[in-house]
Amino acid sequence: MSYGLGAYKKTSIHTASKEQILLMLYQAAIKSCKKAIEAIGEKNIPAKGEHIGKLQDIVIELNNSLDFEVGGDIAKELSSLYDFILFSSTQANIKIDAEPLEGCLNVLTTLYEGWGEAIKTLRKENAQKEQQGA
Repeated sequence: MSYGLGAYKKTSIHTASKEQILLMLYQAAIKSCKKAIEAIGEKNIPAKGEHIGKLQDIVIELNNSLDFEVGGDIAKELSSLYDFILFSSTQANIKIDAEPLEGCLNVLTTLYEGWGEAIKTLRKENAQKEQQGA
């Protein structure tokens, strides 16, 4: 059963657009952040470390994918937000404190929603251009 799920996930990643992959990364980061908060609440230190590690891996990947030549100031702002998340999640990990993770969760959720709206708008605009060109 888990093989089928794994194959499905692998296929969905390989067939996803760049925009879908971006949203999937944010979803995974949000999920890891929530699980880390939950683990701290349960005093489950190994799980806390595991979930914060996953969160940080995703954020590092997001940061590494920024194109500062194309993105300009927006890429710089995103990089600053990613640095904030990395710093805050490290503090949460060291101090075994969920509060810094709440801040991370707020930033991630805001970015996820913002990207989701931007992608919807872009798709609408592209669809309208295609209809006008047809």
